[in-house]
Amino acid sequence: MLHELFNPSVQHALDLVGIFVFAISGALLAVRKNFDVFGIAVLAEVTALGGGLLRDLIIGAVPAAFADLGYFLMPLVAAALVFFLHPEVERTQTAVNVSDAAGLGLFCVTGTTKAYDYGLGLTSSAALGLATAVGGGVLRDVLANEVPSLLRWDRDLYAVPAMVGATMVAVCLRFDALNAFTSAAAVVTAFVLRLLAMRYHWRAPRAWNRRSSAREESEKATAQ
Repeated sequence: MLHELFNPSVQHALDLVGIFVFAISGALLAVRKNFDVFGIAVLAEVTALGGGLLRDLIIGAVPAAFADLGYFLMPLVAAALVFFLHPEVERTQTAVNVSDAAGLGLFCVTGTTKAYDYGLGLTSSAALGLATAVGGGVLRDVLANEVPSLLRWDRDLYAVPAMVGATMVAVCLRFDALNAFTSAAAVVTAFVLRLLAMRYHWRAPRAWNRRSSAREESEKATAQ
């Protein structure tokens, strides 16, 4: 189905761009954590390929990183760029974030579609579309000993735009309405939602009536 929705050469080029941008974010975190060159390369690879690798292992497909050498080499190119030019790359963080949002939108759609192609149900396909988009970032944060960004309340919405995009694809599949136009609409929707979340600092709500940690600590001190 993917080949019917997107021109294969265009799909391949977009995949490589998305992988490159995700790898940049992983390599930059490794630099901030003072990792050596091997650690930078590992974090770049994991961030770029982790979500797709997880999806492919679940659906029983040969992981794209092992089927196409370009998928494996692109994160290494990004890691080398950050290794030598990380101050300059840091200054283009806004452009990196925008490109990352585009990759998020693309991968949640292609991930959902590929999972469905391999016989999964609509809900499972959407879940794997989400995993494709955000899985690499989760693995990156775990390896860097950080709370995953998509679980932190003080970070702008990241998983939610991917969930919306994947859900749109699943709904279109349900009603046999998935085509190049609706797929592009899902990509753009996830992309725009992520940009708006970054612009206006949209965040998911925390538990209802949750008291702040500072207030809880103050009450404990008073009780003692």
